[in-house]
Amino acid sequence: MVIIRGVILLVLIGLWLYCVLDVITTEPARIRNMPKLLWLLVVILLPTAGSLLWLIAGRPRLPRGYTTYTGQNVPPREVRRLSPDDDEEFLRKLRERAEEQRRSAREKADPESPDAPKPEPAPDE
Repeated sequence: MVIIRGVILLVLIGLWLYCVLDVITTEPARIRNMPKLLWLLVVILLPTAGSLLWLIAGRPRLPRGYTTYTGQNVPPREVRRLSPDDDEEFLRKLRERAEEQRRSAREKADPESPDAPKPEPAPDE
């Protein structure tokens, strides 16, 4: 029973420290509902309730898909395809290259075919 209370106490202290540091490091213009100094007082004077209030009502929200790195908003990265088979542009270029190779092979095999390039006449000198 004592161990459970100790773990709960450590979790609450960790939450409180996180919220205090989060209030301090958040830009004042991005904080919601109250001024930064008032939020700091609420979190310090009412540790558990103030921390929960900060997380619910004071902490800035990021637009969907945005993540924070070093405290800055960074737009989400473009979804990276996992294989070339999912990339339409790659497949299109692959088909074009394959068709060019087929055309070249046909020309070598049958120089009289309609696809074969006509030899250019020699320039008159």
